[in-house]
Amino acid sequence: MGKPSSVVTMADVARFAGVSTMTVSNVINGRPRVGPETRERVLAAIGELGYQVNLAARHLRAGRTGVVGLAVPELERPYFAQLAGRLADRFEAHDLRIVTERTGASREGEMAAVAFSRLRMYDGLILSVVDIDPAELGQLRTDAPVVMIGERALPSRFDHVMMDNVDGARQAVAHLLAHGARRIAMIGGDPGGTATMPALRAEGYAIAHAEAGVPVDPELNTRCSFGLRDGYDAIRGLRDRGIGFDAVFGLTDVVAMGALRALADAGLRVPDDVQVIGFDDIEESAYLVPSLSTVNPGHEAMADAITSLLTAQLAGAAGAEPQEVVVPARLVLRGTTR
Repeated sequence: MGKPSSVVTMADVARFAGVSTMTVSNVINGRPRVGPETRERVLAAIGELGYQVNLAARHLRAGRTGVVGLAVPELERPYFAQLAGRLADRFEAHDLRIVTERTGASREGEMAAVAFSRLRMYDGLILSVVDIDPAELGQLRTDAPVVMIGERALPSRFDHVMMDNVDGARQAVAHLLAHGARRIAMIGGDPGGTATMPALRAEGYAIAHAEAGVPVDPELNTRCSFGLRDGYDAIRGLRDRGIGFDAVFGLTDVVAMGALRALADAGLRVPDDVQVIGFDDIEESAYLVPSLSTVNPGHEAMADAITSLLTAQLAGAAGAEPQEVVVPARLVLRGTTR
């Protein structure tokens, strides 16, 4: 008997195997009420007919889709790609799959991700907040499970997981200062900005200088985006303007990697001539030559907290007070610092 041209149903499998649809269901769901010979016959029929379990229908009958949305500013940045991988591993243990979408770090993209029309596709949403106004976010009417991530101050009605950007940056810069640096170029900082990643890490940079009694030279800060080319161009720009420095604090590992290339092209040795430290501890950092010193923002703890908060909401933990979780950062010293 050949495979039918139409979609194969459970009833087709039952007829082919000469059993009831309940028996087929028992085999598919691993229930123990089926003898070994019957089980083999049903499995053979499934293979012959090419039957596929409709997981979407199964989830919808249970009142859920089996999908969790992850909305992040960009998909190209290694930090977000690796966050998605960690979360996918954890949610799979809860029979949930991650779907990742890009917001472009824009208000419109973030609003679209959290809007009702989008949430109906997901059992819950993890949203990285960059540009949306917290007051506007607080007015959104949704009781769907949502966990926010990111640096912005957010309405207390949402669970919120964030890294300790200020202390992580303080640790990085304090280490450079403790090991002889006095003119630390900051690549990507935004001193005096609002509660964004560049502003918070710039705050940590300033705190470390104040604690060490070392004045900050504003000329050492280069505001830029966070690609490899941005880090490269920032170092080239400092050198072209004749601004001397003996260390570099890249606000992300990627921008620090670009800085390393510019230093190498200029014939400067790392860490002998210039020390370099990044932030994020992405996987690639450990495999550079020399390997990049960096700040680990608590990847595993963040993924654990996000998963725990969202699955608690999905399980119907009604009435629970929303939580704000700040994950501590730690310094990871490698070959680019002394």
